[in-house]
Amino acid sequence: LRMLQVKLIVTGDDFGYCPRRNQGIVDCFLAGAVSNVSLLVNGSAAADAAKLARRYNIPIGLHANLSEGSPVCEVLKTNSSLLNQDGFFHGKMGFRKALSKGLLNMSEVKQELKAQVELFRELTGHLPPHMDGHQHVHVLPEVRHVFAEVLEEYGVKYTRVPIEPGLHNCDWIPPSLMDFYLGVEEDSFNTVDVFTRHGIRWPDIYIGLSTMGKNMSVSNIWSAIDTAIMEFMSKVPSPAQLTPESRTVTIELMVHPGYPSVPPIGGCGEGPDDFSQSWERLHELQTLIKPELQSHYKTRNIQLCSFKDL
Repeated sequence: LRMLQVKLIVTGDDFGYCPRRNQGIVDCFLAGAVSNVSLLVNGSAAADAAKLARRYNIPIGLHANLSEGSPVCEVLKTNSSLLNQDGFFHGKMGFRKALSKGLLNMSEVKQELKAQVELFRELTGHLPPHMDGHQHVHVLPEVRHVFAEVLEEYGVKYTRVPIEPGLHNCDWIPPSLMDFYLGVEEDSFNTVDVFTRHGIRWPDIYIGLSTMGKNMSVSNIWSAIDTAIMEFMSKVPSPAQLTPESRTVTIELMVHPGYPSVPPIGGCGEGPDDFSQSWERLHELQTLIKPELQSHYKTRNIQLCSFKDL
């Protein structure tokens, strides 16, 4: 593995969610612990996040959101299949339920995704180099096709496919959450062909489900990376046949650092959720900036980068 060059994209999700999240992500970026961010354009502090990204030159992409808060498309704010009776998105599980019942209008999904890309461009001055889905909605049945079309239309090259090597062996994840993760994994497997057909790319390896919140530790991140690389290498031809390019493996590590939200400030229209108010965000931040994590990257020939460096 010494021969291997690893490019690691550490993406801070939910940039724009609230001022305290923004501050935490910026602190991580300045400490060299996060190398890329994913912006929620319907987040209450999205405009502020875009300014911070510009000020500190933080590589930024779009965290497409169809499940939390309010749509950004004016037409869809009042009367749309994407909204529940309270006039907000259906929620992480509610969205999946409405989708499985055939209640969601895919042309409205497309309309909202395009509106979010346009708002991203308005806020940042450029199109997103990468675009993924808040709560992994982008790999869901039907949605995956519309999502791929939008990326192709705007020329967005990169996305995220949340299939995490070694996930099945993570016995610290509670069963209810594991069920959700395994659902995300299955949806992701079924999405690969769709994204490939549309010429969309993603890193070789995805990590982030097994290392979220209180489960994050330096050793946990190390072993997730090691497990993933071992599994990846076992699938490639013998090292002697590898070209210099194929000796590079790309990994995206999804993280959620921040200082805990204090209601009513934050969120995407309905105030901050429980995870955002919990100590787990701060725990991620404190873990990511630990010097031993940084020095581990150096000794292992792991280079932090963003999607535009691929």
